[in-house]
Amino acid sequence: MTDEPATPDSKLTLSKRRWAAEGKFLTGRISRPEAERLPPGQHLVKNWPVLDLGQQPVIALESWRLEVRGLVETPLDLSWTAFKALQQSKRLTDIHCVTTWSRYDNRWEGVAVRDLLDLAMPKPEAHYVMLTSYDGYTTNLPLADFAAEDAILATAWEGLPLTREHGGPMRLVVPHLYFWKSAKWLSRIDLIPADRAGFWEKNGYHMFGDPWREQRYSDD
Repeated sequence: MTDEPATPDSKLTLSKRRWAAEGKFLTGRISRPEAERLPPGQHLVKNWPVLDLGQQPVIALESWRLEVRGLVETPLDLSWTAFKALQQSKRLTDIHCVTTWSRYDNRWEGVAVRDLLDLAMPKPEAHYVMLTSYDGYTTNLPLADFAAEDAILATAWEGLPLTREHGGPMRLVVPHLYFWKSAKWLSRIDLIPADRAGFWEKNGYHMFGDPWREQRYSDD
C-alpha cells in the first residue's frame, strides 16, 4: 500500500495532457447508430492493456478497507472480509478506454454498486461521487451513473481474482463511460452535492466521459 498521491508530471500524464490539448483520437461523430456496439474512434482488442500512473500499490487483504462517506445515512468502513460477505453479483460488459481500445464481453464478479448504496443510503442532496484510490488517484461521477444497473465493484475477472495490475484486489467498473472513470484500487467513495474534478479531469479530460459522444477531453 502507498500513500503517495498521483503525480501530474509522469510521462503518461504529460502525454495525455498533450492529447487533450490536441484533441487526439476525435472523429467528429457524436451519435450512436442503432445496433452499433463499438463507439466512434475505438478499435477492438483481445488482450487487456495496462495503463496507470506508474504506481501499482501492493495492498494486503488484512489491511484493505473501503470507506463510503459524505452524504449518506450510514457511513461504511468495510474490511475485506466484510466486503466479501456482501451479496455477490456477476456482470458481462464491454469496456472502452479513452486511448481508443475497446474489449467486448468481460465477465466480472463482485458487489453491485447498487447493493453497496442500499447499505449506505444516499441522502437526497447527494448528486455526485468522488472516488479515491490507494495510489492517490481520484475521479468523479454523477451518482446516477455510479449507480447504473451494470456497475460493479469487481474482485474477479474471467473467473479469476482481479490482478494488481488491473486494479486488484477491487476496482470499480462502470461500463457505459470511458474506463478512466472506473477507478482501480478503490479505497474511498464520497457522496457529494456538486460535481468536482478528479485527477484526469484536472488534466484536460472530460468531466463526464461518454464514449458514444466522444467526450474524451474537456470543453474548456
